[in-house]
Amino acid sequence: MNQIVLASGNKGKLKEFSELMADYGVEILAQSELNVAEVPETGTTFVENAIIKARNAAEVTGHAAIADDSGLEVDFLQGAPGIYSARYAGEGAKDEQNYTKLLNALDGQTERNARFQCVLVYMRHAKDPTPIICQASWEGTIGFAPQGENGHGYDPIFIPAEHDCAAADLSSEEKNKLSHRGKALVLLIEAMKQQGIFN
Repeated sequence: MNQIVLASGNKGKLKEFSELMADYGVEILAQSELNVAEVPETGTTFVENAIIKARNAAEVTGHAAIADDSGLEVDFLQGAPGIYSARYAGEGAKDEQNYTKLLNALDGQTERNARFQCVLVYMRHAKDPTPIICQASWEGTIGFAPQGENGHGYDPIFIPAEHDCAAADLSSEEKNKLSHRGKALVLLIEAMKQQGIFN
């Protein structure tokens, strides 16, 4: 079975990637299982940060690596929180602290258009000169209060364009079909097939 390191310790992401890659005989290993320390995300874009993370995981483990850098862009906030989505309320902030800060920033605003962005990078090895890079987005709006029990991150306050409920109300199957990460992963799998990485 092919083993690919996911440059993340996030259990939600690991579950999503494992579910979507299982059909291809690929085992996704969390970098945290292989003692890979998180690397500082010093890039200014999702692409730069994803490459930094994938390269670090590949270098430490010797395995091929996938990294994702994703976040929420809110039009009224000129694209914030963007690449800082995971630490919008400060380093080590919990999901609830991040989305509460965002709700406060939009207090009284009716302009609430937003989208999740995801960039995925696959590197065969740490010195891979041509990593596969795929990007996808998920359009929606920011709700006025958190709702739903599923999902992680900003899912409780993100209302997908296709629904009247929060992303956190969707089943994982439905979310995988619609989400920025689900769509980017479909593109990545297609690109990996075209390059003969798996069938």
